[in-house]
Amino acid sequence: MESQDKPLVVAVVDDEIALREALESLLRSAGYRIRAHSSAEEFLRYEALEDVACLVLDLRLQGISGLALQERMSAMRLHVPIVFITAQSDAHGQLRSRALDRGAVAFLHKPFGDEQLLEAVRSACAHHGQH
Repeated sequence: MESQDKPLVVAVVDDEIALREALESLLRSAGYRIRAHSSAEEFLRYEALEDVACLVLDLRLQGISGLALQERMSAMRLHVPIVFITAQSDAHGQLRSRALDRGAVAFLHKPFGDEQLLEAVRSACAHHGQH
Protein backbone atom coordinates (compact mmCIF):
# COMPACT_ATOMS: atom_id res chain seq x y z
CA MET A 1 0.00 0.00 0.00
CA GLU A 2 1.14 3.53 -0.61
CA SER A 3 1.67 5.90 2.28
CA GLN A 4 -0.19 9.19 2.38
CA ASP A 5 2.96 11.21 1.59
CA LYS A 6 4.16 9.01 -1.27
CA PRO A 7 2.96 10.07 -4.74
CA LEU A 8 0.87 7.62 -6.73
CA VAL A 9 2.62 5.53 -9.39
CA VAL A 10 1.32 6.01 -12.92
CA ALA A 11 2.59 3.56 -15.53
CA VAL A 12 2.83 4.68 -19.14
CA VAL A 13 2.99 2.10 -21.94
CA ASP A 14 3.62 3.56 -25.39
CA ASP A 15 6.07 2.38 -28.04
CA GLU A 16 6.50 5.90 -29.46
CA ILE A 17 9.46 7.30 -27.51
CA ALA A 18 8.72 11.01 -28.04
CA LEU A 19 5.15 10.66 -26.79
CA ARG A 20 6.20 8.41 -23.91
CA GLU A 21 8.76 11.01 -22.77
CA ALA A 22 6.24 13.86 -23.13
CA LEU A 23 3.68 11.93 -21.05
CA GLU A 24 6.34 11.17 -18.42
CA SER A 25 7.25 14.85 -18.17
CA LEU A 26 3.64 16.02 -17.94
CA LEU A 27 2.67 13.47 -15.31
CA ARG A 28 5.82 14.08 -13.24
CA SER A 29 5.10 17.82 -13.28
CA ALA A 30 1.64 16.98 -11.86
CA GLY A 31 3.27 15.14 -8.94
CA TYR A 32 3.00 11.51 -10.00
CA ARG A 33 5.77 8.92 -9.83
CA ILE A 34 6.16 7.45 -13.32
CA ARG A 35 7.09 3.99 -14.60
CA ALA A 36 7.40 4.18 -18.38
CA HIS A 37 7.50 1.11 -20.60
CA SER A 38 7.91 0.72 -24.36
CA SER A 39 5.77 -2.43 -24.59
CA ALA A 40 3.08 -4.43 -22.81
CA GLU A 41 5.60 -7.22 -22.29
CA GLU A 42 7.99 -4.83 -20.54
CA PHE A 43 5.15 -3.56 -18.33
CA LEU A 44 4.21 -7.11 -17.32
CA ARG A 45 7.82 -7.73 -16.22
CA TYR A 46 7.68 -4.75 -13.82
CA GLU A 47 8.25 -6.22 -10.37
CA ALA A 48 5.85 -3.91 -8.50
CA LEU A 49 2.66 -4.04 -10.59
CA GLU A 50 0.58 -3.89 -7.40
CA ASP A 51 1.94 -0.36 -6.76
CA VAL A 52 0.54 1.00 -10.04
CA ALA A 53 -2.46 3.26 -9.37
CA CYS A 54 -3.19 4.00 -13.04
CA LEU A 55 -2.04 2.82 -16.45
CA VAL A 56 -1.87 5.17 -19.45
CA LEU A 57 -1.92 2.67 -22.30
CA ASP A 58 -1.56 3.05 -26.04
CA LEU A 59 -4.14 0.99 -27.90
CA ARG A 60 -1.82 -0.05 -30.72
CA LEU A 61 1.54 -1.48 -29.65
CA GLN A 62 4.10 -3.80 -31.19
CA GLY A 63 3.58 -7.29 -29.73
CA ILE A 64 0.74 -7.45 -27.22
CA SER A 65 -1.85 -4.75 -28.06
CA GLY A 66 -3.39 -2.46 -25.48
CA LEU A 67 -6.71 -4.34 -25.55
CA ALA A 68 -4.91 -7.69 -25.24
CA LEU A 69 -2.96 -6.34 -22.25
CA GLN A 70 -6.23 -5.21 -20.67
CA GLU A 71 -7.60 -8.76 -21.11
CA ARG A 72 -4.42 -10.32 -19.71
CA MET A 73 -4.49 -8.04 -16.67
CA SER A 74 -8.10 -9.00 -16.03
CA ALA A 75 -7.21 -12.70 -16.23
CA MET A 76 -4.36 -12.04 -13.74
CA ARG A 77 -6.85 -10.24 -11.48
CA LEU A 78 -4.63 -7.18 -11.72
CA HIS A 79 -7.10 -4.34 -11.18
CA VAL A 80 -5.38 -1.21 -12.43
CA PRO A 81 -7.56 1.59 -13.84
CA ILE A 82 -6.65 2.18 -17.50
CA VAL A 83 -6.63 5.37 -19.55
CA PHE A 84 -6.38 4.31 -23.20
CA ILE A 85 -4.77 6.65 -25.73
CA THR A 86 -4.86 6.13 -29.46
CA ALA A 87 -4.31 7.69 -32.85
CA GLN A 88 -6.24 4.82 -34.44
CA SER A 89 -9.46 5.70 -36.22
CA ASP A 90 -12.54 4.42 -34.40
CA ALA A 91 -15.31 5.84 -36.57
CA HIS A 92 -18.04 3.63 -35.11
CA GLY A 93 -16.73 3.71 -31.54
CA GLN A 94 -16.25 -0.06 -31.41
CA LEU A 95 -12.74 0.06 -29.91
CA ARG A 96 -13.80 2.68 -27.39
CA SER A 97 -16.86 0.65 -26.39
CA ARG A 98 -14.84 -2.53 -26.07
CA ALA A 99 -12.21 -0.85 -23.85
CA LEU A 100 -14.76 0.91 -21.64
CA ASP A 101 -17.00 -2.17 -21.37
CA ARG A 102 -13.98 -4.06 -20.04
CA GLY A 103 -13.35 -1.47 -17.36
CA ALA A 104 -11.19 1.29 -18.85
CA VAL A 105 -11.73 4.63 -17.15
CA ALA A 106 -11.09 6.80 -20.23
CA PHE A 107 -10.39 6.52 -23.97
CA LEU A 108 -8.59 9.52 -25.48
CA HIS A 109 -7.87 10.15 -29.14
CA LYS A 110 -4.53 11.70 -30.09
CA PRO A 111 -3.94 14.56 -30.14
CA PHE A 112 -5.45 15.29 -26.73
CA GLY A 113 -4.81 18.22 -24.42
CA ASP A 114 -2.66 18.05 -21.30
CA GLU A 115 -5.59 18.89 -19.04
CA GLN A 116 -7.75 16.22 -20.71
CA LEU A 117 -5.11 13.59 -19.93
CA LEU A 118 -4.51 14.85 -16.39
CA GLU A 119 -8.25 14.78 -15.66
CA ALA A 120 -8.47 11.19 -16.96
CA VAL A 121 -5.48 10.15 -14.82
CA ARG A 122 -6.96 11.85 -11.72
CA SER A 123 -10.22 9.99 -12.35
CA ALA A 124 -8.39 6.69 -12.84
CA CYS A 125 -6.34 7.15 -9.67
CA ALA A 126 -9.58 7.81 -7.78
CA HIS A 127 -10.73 4.33 -8.93
CA HIS A 128 -7.52 2.70 -7.70
CA GLY A 129 -8.29 -0.06 -5.21
CA GLN A 130 -11.92 -0.38 -6.32
CA HIS A 131 -12.93 -3.59 -8.10
